[in-house]
Formats: sequence, structure tokens, C-alpha cells
Amino acid sequence: MGRIISIANQKGGVGKSTTAINLSAALAEKGKKVLVIDSDPQGNTTSGLGVDKNAVENTIYDVYLGNDTINKCIVNTKYENLDLLPANVNFAAAEIELIGVEKKEYILRNETDYIKDSYDYVIIDCPPSLNLLTVNALTASDTVLVPVQCEYYALEGLSQLIHTINLVKERLNNDLEMEGVVFTMYDSRTNLSAQVVENVKENLEERVFDTLIPRNIRLAEAPSYGQPITAYEPRSAGAESYRNLAEEIIKNIYR
Repeated sequence: MGRIISIANQKGGVGKSTTAINLSAALAEKGKKVLVIDSDPQGNTTSGLGVDKNAVENTIYDVYLGNDTINKCIVNTKYENLDLLPANVNFAAAEIELIGVEKKEYILRNETDYIKDSYDYVIIDCPPSLNLLTVNALTASDTVLVPVQCEYYALEGLSQLIHTINLVKERLNNDLEMEGVVFTMYDSRTNLSAQVVENVKENLEERVFDTLIPRNIRLAEAPSYGQPITAYEPRSAGAESYRNLAEEIIKNIYR
């Protein structure tokens, strides 16, 4: 049975899509069968995996609206072991169109039940807000991975996110657990990055991954070429860090 991991943080610009793309690619490179679900209407994960988000016929929007089954909307990427449920701007209207729909928090969970046995990992890239789409992702997930940028206000908003995770666990998904926190945009040349890591470790009871994702030009460039870092610059520090994170995820026993 596949492990479903949501990548969530309501703050934008912390590396959610970057982590979804590159963690998935690193897991696939290690021979794991992976499905990436792009649950963000911006569709950055879709285009970052080399899929034209404006050209795809069926997307996650069709799954939510009941226009198509999840199996019909999943597309193959050009990377071995890596499939994608794409998203584009149409998905932004889903929340409004679902007003009045019963049990709308369970739509994604009900659909992923059909396919999770076909994958080792299902990685969900959540939007940068605590909205219905994020709640759906958390309700469908086994665990939540939280990327945290190494900046002064790193802890700000984390308590709100953890409160939301606990609410979902209490009311919608009793099995939901924290996968852990991963630091992104780490700059080893500054004292600030190291201070942020220590501060979060001291103040957060959740697991913090050993892997630090560096601030890296190659990581920033790769999405514009529609490639994960493991394909774009396989020997870069960014590629190695996501391989290390994938190794930690594989070894992470959370149940």
C-alpha cells in the first residue's frame, strides 16, 4: 500500500513545489513507484515536471468535480517510475463550485483509495493556504511533510499549520501523522540559517529531518526547464540533498 505524503505550509515561497518535484524524482530514481498530485492551482509542480499545464486535457479539477476518475487524469512523465495528476488555473474555481457538496473534505481521499496500492509513494503538493484543497490533501494523507525556509520568521505560522493538522486528525483523518519538518534555502555562509535551525529544533516537538536543502542556483533554474534537479544537474548540491531527504523518508517509520 502506498504512503501518501502531503507537502504543506500556508506560507508561500518556502519550497513546497520544489520539494514535491525533487523529492518525488529522487524517490523514483531509487526505484520507488511515485505519483505526484499537484493540488495547487498555480500548477508549478505540473510544469516543473515537464508537463504543459495549459495543454493537458484532464486535471485534478476534473477529479474534484466528478467529470473523470483519477485513473483517467493521471499522466506519465518522461521520468521512469514517476506519474503525475496535473493541475492548472481552472482548479482555482473548484472551491466555489463545491459549495453545498456533502462530504467535500473527502473527495481526494475517496479517489486516492482507488490508486494508492499501485504506488510506493503518493506526494501531494498543497496550495499556500489552509483552504478546502489543503484540508482534502490532509484528509487523504498518511503524513505531512512541512518545508520551512531558513529565515527569521520561520516559526511564524507553523503553530497555525500544526493546529490545522491536529484538527484534521481529530475530525477527518484519525491516522494522520507528522512526517517531519525539512529546512529549505539553507545558506551555510550565514549565522542566521544555523540559528533558525536551532531555534525551530528547540521550540518544535515534531521530527526535524537531518537533511538541509541548500539555497542553490541550480535548484532555482531547474523548474524553468521542466526538469527535476536530479535530471537538470544530477551532481549538484541540490540534487544530493534531495536524494538524502528521499533516503530519510524511506527509512522514516512513522506508525
